[in-house]
Amino acid sequence: MADAKSPESIPKTKGLFIKTYGCQMNVYDSERMRDVLKPLGYSPVDSPEQADLVVLNTCHIREKATEKMFSELGRLRDLKKDTGGALRIAVAGCVAQAEGDEIMRRQPAVDMVVGPQAYHRLPEMIARLARKTGDMLETDFAADEKFDALPKTREVDGPSAFLAVQEGCDKFCSFCVVPYTRGAEYSRGVDAIVAEARELARQGVSEIVLLGQNVNAWHGAPPAHDAGAGEWGLGSLIRHIAKLGGVERIRYTTSHPSDMTDDLIEAHRDIEQLAPFLHLPVQAGSDRILKAMNRKHTAEGYLRIIERARQARPDIAIASDFIVGFPGETDRDFEDTLALVKAVGFAQAYSFKYSPRPGTPAAGMQLQVEEAVKDERLARLQRLLNDQAQAFNDATIGRRVKVLFSRQGRRQGQALGYSPYMQSVHVDDAARAPNSMAEVEILGATMSSLKGRLVEAVVPA
Repeated sequence: MADAKSPESIPKTKGLFIKTYGCQMNVYDSERMRDVLKPLGYSPVDSPEQADLVVLNTCHIREKATEKMFSELGRLRDLKKDTGGALRIAVAGCVAQAEGDEIMRRQPAVDMVVGPQAYHRLPEMIARLARKTGDMLETDFAADEKFDALPKTREVDGPSAFLAVQEGCDKFCSFCVVPYTRGAEYSRGVDAIVAEARELARQGVSEIVLLGQNVNAWHGAPPAHDAGAGEWGLGSLIRHIAKLGGVERIRYTTSHPSDMTDDLIEAHRDIEQLAPFLHLPVQAGSDRILKAMNRKHTAEGYLRIIERARQARPDIAIASDFIVGFPGETDRDFEDTLALVKAVGFAQAYSFKYSPRPGTPAAGMQLQVEEAVKDERLARLQRLLNDQAQAFNDATIGRRVKVLFSRQGRRQGQALGYSPYMQSVHVDDAARAPNSMAEVEILGATMSSLKGRLVEAVVPA
């Protein structure tokens, strides 16, 4: 028998390459897959050619996601042939959840298919693969089981880290596949969240980003010492995390207007560490279209939320998402969207043409809008949103803001980071800045980024 410290007892290092598509939750899931596979000897590599296992962590939100995935799988199939079949290929994420059987049928080179609530079972699946026994398709919804099974410690790289607090969605917007691929809304317990946040802070993380498909739908029982306070919402959770030593900035994404409670809005007023940034998708400015989307809010209701948020935190930056060309959208409906954009004044926004997602109610709706009309409307909307982003960035010139630097720039001595308002910031002559928080005076602005100079000594984040 090999000694516990002998080379024979140390797992052979195997290359792991994970390609991540889509949202921040997928980025978090990819990080946790890496943690799950580490005890098996898997270590990240820079390319599929260096890997023993390749995982495609897929997203089903955008158009043609499935075909893009199969195109990538075709390249991996050829690579697998070059390795004599030694390369293992796994498909994870929302496309895996929605089309697992089709993936296994259409691309035999795939060894494993695992949904977003079942990737904690990857080690077991790899063992089955080695034994050539058992099912290689895992798409059960078991969010509580997943989080209980994940390693308690994480490897983090940089001063900012995602922390999933909520999964799934009960809203059933008529255009969206998330309820079908991520399952019902599930909130993690306070103790588990705080333990993970504390571990991140211990590793030097200074910014924690709370994640969920509807993150502000999070709710849970408070810790035992605060049991008389009643059920907590996201605002109470943020207040608790803000008390942890080392946590200098807290953000959360993505929110739904229906779940913007008074307590969460007041948290923006009261908690210094909570970034003055609110990503609150509205999708459209027409009440008729919002009803067809099953969004459960009105344009006026959305504007009232923004007004309350700005009363609580006057410098708050507002970001949003928009869909143009939803089935039945008229010129008047689109003008209502433009009117809402002008009324709010967004710092950032993501806008897309509507594209049908198979299996969603909107895919079968009548009065689908012509692509040329969608193109023209999207161009008009993006011009307005770009002008607003430029105006917001211009207003930062001359101000001093705390910038969290996360990496080096292309030029010697340049550092890149982002402001509390999620603006990209670059600073020259700052070789020591990465992985630090520093005060920066903003000197210039484009639509997409800011230029600044350090005005205080750089301190580790």
